[in-house]
Amino acid sequence: MPNIISRRDLDFLLYEMLDAESLTQKPLYAEHSREVFDQIMETAEKLGENVFQPIAALTDREEPVFNNGRTILPEETKEALDAYVEAGFPAMSFPEDLGGLQLPYLISQGVGATMGAANGNVSGYMMLTGAAARLIIAHGSDEQIARFATPMIEGRWFGTMCLSEPQAGSSLADIRTKAERREDGTYKITGNKMWISGGEHDLSENIVHMVLAKVPGGPAGVKGISLYIVPKFIPDADGNPGERNDVVLAGLNHKMGNRATVNTVLNFGDKGGATGWLVGEEGMGLAAMFHMMNEARIAVGLGAASTAYTGYLHALAYAKDRKQGRALDDKNPENPMVPIIEHADVKRMLLQQKAYAEGAVALCLTGARMIDDEKTAEDEAEKAHLNLLLELLTPVMKSWPSEFGPRANDQAIQVHGGYGYTRDYPVERLYRDNRLNPIHEGTKGIQGLDLLGRKVVMKEGAAMKALDAEIRKTLDEASGLEAVAAHADTLKAYWEKLAATTMQMAGQAAKAGPKAYLANATIYLDAFGHVVVAWIWLRQAIVAARAMEAGTGEQNFYRGKLQACRYFFAYELPSVTPMLELLATLDTTCMEMDEAWF
Repeated sequence: MPNIISRRDLDFLLYEMLDAESLTQKPLYAEHSREVFDQIMETAEKLGENVFQPIAALTDREEPVFNNGRTILPEETKEALDAYVEAGFPAMSFPEDLGGLQLPYLISQGVGATMGAANGNVSGYMMLTGAAARLIIAHGSDEQIARFATPMIEGRWFGTMCLSEPQAGSSLADIRTKAERREDGTYKITGNKMWISGGEHDLSENIVHMVLAKVPGGPAGVKGISLYIVPKFIPDADGNPGERNDVVLAGLNHKMGNRATVNTVLNFGDKGGATGWLVGEEGMGLAAMFHMMNEARIAVGLGAASTAYTGYLHALAYAKDRKQGRALDDKNPENPMVPIIEHADVKRMLLQQKAYAEGAVALCLTGARMIDDEKTAEDEAEKAHLNLLLELLTPVMKSWPSEFGPRANDQAIQVHGGYGYTRDYPVERLYRDNRLNPIHEGTKGIQGLDLLGRKVVMKEGAAMKALDAEIRKTLDEASGLEAVAAHADTLKAYWEKLAATTMQMAGQAAKAGPKAYLANATIYLDAFGHVVVAWIWLRQAIVAARAMEAGTGEQNFYRGKLQACRYFFAYELPSVTPMLELLATLDTTCMEMDEAWF
């Protein structure tokens, strides 16, 4: 799988670090085996290499076109998605009794990493569809599951998430879309939605929109938000797409990158009102939608990590092939030029990309393993522990790869030099694609507010205590390994400093006020994320060090892991220190800047 994602690294993460094979000992996954997992990954590898990656440049170049209320996409987009459906991938992680394959979420995310690296723009339709189907399964009625989720699991119908509106953006309390009760139990939906990925196309038989709206006369703000299923075509008595619902494509948003995932403006109710079905109870829509939002956030992080990864592999291949200059101590101009990978600064850029990309993928797959463990845990205390970890780490899994993935892509361009800034090589496209990820599914600033304002203080710091227990387990594992013991000491110091700074900030919050406490939440998110990724790198290094001690083959692979960990601890982790020093003071420089002074 050249220049997409390293299968060897995925195997390392899935089996050596995260022990996916042990999931087959759980009753939920007992019918599967390592051989099944490998077959799934091999199929994804072939699909990514032979179908998805070859059309990536084309789907970027031939962006969606608005034509008489329809979206026109290259036919290759549908062909690729049809192949994905034919391979059975939409059903991967769904229960068998709903027509799914009941595979671990970890394995489905391994597939997601592969497809995201091959062509995340096209595979994005399936991510949204899976998340929408899981939302209906979690909060919908049996009838809604059968009527709407089942065709999505089969890959015949696609799904979307309709939250934002032109005037509201991320401020969901200010949405205006209305839902009025009808006598037959359905609702009349009227309003406008903005930034809807996959909102209109002919790639599937139907599109199931998950729409947030307010019932007139209900509570103000988020307490008045309800969730509705609003399909493009209303299912007939046999469950097939019937008459067209009152959902109209009003326009397309033309994006810098990520173009193959069409982004739309939708009008609901231009002809009197779209038909919607309430999911759960009125007023509980936002709480239900978080089920889909959190899954999408983790998927966005994985997509950012995957895009960084493929950019890194392109840069690595170029650096090995491109010859330019000579060693600094070689003064003979007649000697042959050397591959640029021999230059120290190019090695630095490649190491940075490796540390970001491999660290980010490992972070997201660690979250996937936690989801499987929570789902299969028989002990309620263990289930609660894992739930706390996932609550705390979700904003990190979304934001850290989304911030540092594009930085890796930036360095991939730099490795290519002038060529990297042209369309002769894919790295400029990958950068454009990845730049969206810090924005959608909750901007980085929103993730910072969520982490510092809610997650670290929830249940009197219970989530922080849960993460503390996990990090200390890793520190104990590392203490007896000479190759990583020093890194363990370093991580211990940074983690304790982060925890102490968090406590100090919380202690000052009562006096300083919430605005000051949260003024630098984004900086806190970066500092927190770097410490968490250092923990993830130490976990990888422990596995590599043990393999080295055991004399396991592929020594260069494990040496690469140890060196990337060394790089992260020496070059990246120290940046946390000034962040924590600033955070400890509850500095209000930015907050106090008057708009007239700009």
